[in-house]
Amino acid sequence: MFRHLITNGFDGMQGYFISLALSLPIILFSLTIHECAHGWAAMKLGDRTAYNLGRLTLNPIKHLDPIGFLCMLVFGYGWAKPVPIVTRNFKNPRKGMALSAIAGPISNLLLGLCFVLLWNIAAAGFDLALTNGGLSSERSLIIAQLVLIFFSLGAQLNVYLAVFNLLPVPPFDGSRFFYIFLPTKWYFKVMQYERYIMIGILVLFYFGILSIPLDFISGLILDGMYRLIGLIPIF
Repeated sequence: MFRHLITNGFDGMQGYFISLALSLPIILFSLTIHECAHGWAAMKLGDRTAYNLGRLTLNPIKHLDPIGFLCMLVFGYGWAKPVPIVTRNFKNPRKGMALSAIAGPISNLLLGLCFVLLWNIAAAGFDLALTNGGLSSERSLIIAQLVLIFFSLGAQLNVYLAVFNLLPVPPFDGSRFFYIFLPTKWYFKVMQYERYIMIGILVLFYFGILSIPLDFISGLILDGMYRLIGLIPIF
């Protein structure tokens, strides 16, 4: 019932600016959690560098990378200012780096799942209210739609952020994780070209080449999350 009204609510420029406004707090929160997860995992594994530098904080300003934030806002894929990690503080540097790196994307996948759960709870509640004669005013319907859009965007942006950061090339988290499977000599040779790889990634995004496979993978994950939560009897 009501959950289908979200597709008929805000179109054109109105829908674009509404999505943009709702995305801002989601992006700031999601990027912050992502970097805190890196720092927390590193601290648990023996490296307190992020903690000592005040990076284990929910203050988004501490983690904000202007270009990464802008890319997240425009393309749906982006990054924050990396949390500093000193691998020599780990008992096992390769394993410690890999686990600290993967903690960020995992935190976003969990956040995405939470947003999907909240979307289903809200949609079920709005359906019930609509059936019982609630949400009768236009204002209440608009508010309900905005809530569903917010949760939907939260799920999308977190899954996109996780998938993007799992790219197995520097400087993304995926390269740090797959470092554990590569000979050290090979890894550091690839890392020498980190800046050029980043420029190449941005060019591919600009021409829409990289967004196609990433959108496909993100879509599969999102569909899986909605199907998973949909298995809960109350939904």
